[in-house]
Amino acid sequence: MHATSTGAAADLAVRQAELVAALVASGPVPSGFDPGQLAVVRRALLRKRAGEAAAVWPLLAASLGRAWPDAFAASVAGRTPLGALRDGWDLARELSRRGELGDAAAVELAEREVSLRHRDGRPRRLPAIRRRPDGAVVQIGGRVHHLARR
Repeated sequence: MHATSTGAAADLAVRQAELVAALVASGPVPSGFDPGQLAVVRRALLRKRAGEAAAVWPLLAASLGRAWPDAFAASVAGRTPLGALRDGWDLARELSRRGELGDAAAVELAEREVSLRHRDGRPRRLPAIRRRPDGAVVQIGGRVHHLARR
């Protein structure tokens, strides 16, 4: 490979990274791109991302109703995508911390937290327990059990 083609490939890689950052991580608009058109594509990608997260977190999305797209957009603003599972998980945890998570979504979050690891979504091996509005969710031996408060 010639030095010129190596430099061109490196330049292209830098420009592509700038474009991706502008589209999904609120990076600045790269030179040569129309800001208006870039904003349209950014919104479309965010809607797609919200739809994917809603498919993975249906109770969370339903609990927010019409506020889902805006709540999701606010929670992922400026962040590169981490995947639908993780993006929804982060939103659910934030709403839970603020006391704004609906009961059904709280159960959905508790089920995920006892059965999967937050960082990578892999199954948990050790037993785990999480509170839910009317009791607890427990995972033992890979099985999830719901315990109601008496």
